[in-house]
Amino acid sequence: QVQLVESGGGLVQAGGSLRLSCSASGRTFSGVAMGWFQQAPGKDREFVAAISWSGASTTYANSVKGRFTISRDNAKNTVYLQMNSLKREDTAVYYCAARRLGFVSSNPHDFGSWGQGTQVTVSS
Repeated sequence: QVQLVESGGGLVQAGGSLRLSCSASGRTFSGVAMGWFQQAPGKDREFVAAISWSGASTTYANSVKGRFTISRDNAKNTVYLQMNSLKREDTAVYYCAARRLGFVSSNPHDFGSWGQGTQVTVSS
């Protein structure tokens, strides 16, 4: 199991930026793919972005392409989500997740470890 702790959420105006961080501990971080998911009130948890174990492969939800960037630093056991041009509809709790395998996936069922989430609120 990988233990995950998210940080960096907060309140931001539309058009602004935030960078989320997810620190990992436990089993080997560098060998697993990582992902970010969001859950808005009354909605299911939705895929945002994922990155492979090496960082060479990434995938994004259509709604965030061109605005969000996922990256990782295996030396620091940390994955990041840079969020630019934020919109009100990006308001949600954002969860970091670790997959048991090293390849990207957008399916939340492929991820076995989850953080507690960090709230992102975008105001108009």
